[in-house]
Parts: sequence; C-alpha cells; structure tokens
Amino acid sequence: MGRRSRKRSDAPATRVPAPAGRAVPRGLPGERPRAPWHPVPLVELSVLVGLVLLVWGLLRRDDDSGRVMLVCGMVLASLGGLDTALREHFSGFASHALLLAALPAVLTAGVLFFAGALWIAIPIAGAIVLGVAFAGLRRGFRSRG
Repeated sequence: MGRRSRKRSDAPATRVPAPAGRAVPRGLPGERPRAPWHPVPLVELSVLVGLVLLVWGLLRRDDDSGRVMLVCGMVLASLGGLDTALREHFSGFASHALLLAALPAVLTAGVLFFAGALWIAIPIAGAIVLGVAFAGLRRGFRSRG
C-alpha cells in the first residue's frame, strides 16, 4: 500500500471567533467553557460507564438486574450530555434551550404518570411545561448576548 499524499498548508490554524457580543469565560475566544473539574474527564467517564451499563443491560434484559442496568446506563449517559449543555448554555457559548426545557417536561410527565393522572393530561402538561421552560431559557440566553 502506498502512502496517500495530501497538500498541507504551512499557515497556522485559525480559531473560530466568539459570537459577537457574547463573553466566553475562561479560555480563548470561541472555545467551549471548561468544567470546574477540567483536568479530570468526568463527563467522558460518565458517558463511558453509561454505555457499558447499556450494553450489559441489553444482554441481561430479561433479568431484573438487567433492566436496572439499562435505566442506570441511560441516566449516566444522559447526565454527561446534560452537563455539557448546561455549561454551554449558561456561559453564553451556544443555546441549548430546547434540550434543557425537555428535562422539566419529562420530569413532569413522569410524576403525572406515576401519580395516576389521566392519560390525556400527561402529554398536555408536558407540552405546557416544555413551552414555558423553552421560552424562559431562550429569553435568558438572548438577554446575555
């Protein structure tokens, strides 16, 4: 096998500038905000353990412990994404208003489901909470910029 040749530029790499009017805390302009535990890859480890639990839970899905592993895997993997979305949204780096608004909507739907509410009330309440939370988060993000 031969070596692929590719033209390489000697020009230094350029960074994407931060959006106008938005302050980026810590780091160079255009960089994602760092976690408070920056040198430790806590988010990546959480996602990795979550994925391992998901696979292990799928292999043992007929057992009660397999179902628990599936739920724990989903929670851990979701927390990794939620952490990144929260840091980026509240630092003004990128708007994740819809993703963050889904959290209280899902929690509301879950509480209503386990409380035994009417089936039609669950999606309606979830949609209302989603809309209100989205409007508030979006307005808060725009006021920073």
